[in-house]
Amino acid sequence: MSAARSPAARRAGSAGADRLDRGAGSVLAIGILAVAVVLALAAIGLGAALAARERLTGATDNAALAAADVARGIVPGSPCAVARRVLVAAGASLDSCELAGTVVTVRASETIAGIPVGAAARAGPP
Repeated sequence: MSAARSPAARRAGSAGADRLDRGAGSVLAIGILAVAVVLALAAIGLGAALAARERLTGATDNAALAAADVARGIVPGSPCAVARRVLVAAGASLDSCELAGTVVTVRASETIAGIPVGAAARAGPP
């Protein structure tokens, strides 16, 4: 049979455990805050990478449209040279430029956060 402990004895025994737990909530809060900061930074980086990819896609579309205008004779010049100028102005590089009559296919690339990203676009007469 176990002896019943008095309330005073229980409080005295648990006082040591309370001292061991003191500050544990602060450590937990700091850990949760650190995880939240890391997740926020990852989300910001992902958002920036996606925005840069969309910018590259838009620049590739513009380059293909400009090259198609040249191929149709609307604007003077060389279609691929015009496509290169448009892409360089947008901070990208021309990987390939293919002409099939008045239809132009442009492939471009850019490095976003150390990761190479590519885009392609085709343009021609309606």
